[in-house]
Amino acid sequence: MNFEFTNWKLERLYTEEKGTRRYPPQVVDAFFKVMRIIESSEDERDLRAMKHLHLEKLKGKRQHQRSLVLHGPFRLVVQLVEDDDGTYLLIEEIVNYHGG
Repeated sequence: MNFEFTNWKLERLYTEEKGTRRYPPQVVDAFFKVMRIIESSEDERDLRAMKHLHLEKLKGKRQHQRSLVLHGPFRLVVQLVEDDDGTYLLIEEIVNYHGG
């Protein structure tokens, strides 16, 4: 599946492995695993089929976004976008849903 980053820090983490200290090691490992899954997916149906990722729509102000489980309370927030070339993901941020 095609994707783009909206967050330059996440893009740098992905391309250069810079900023790994920003997150617990398990979250960084999970981020790279999820990114490999995204890369190898044909479309969002492949992501939905992987139940352990818990692809789900967010609510409220974030209803246009979805999240994927990384590790514990950490989620990768993405947005599905459609254009003339098809659907792709915008990789937006890593969030800790328990705020700790």
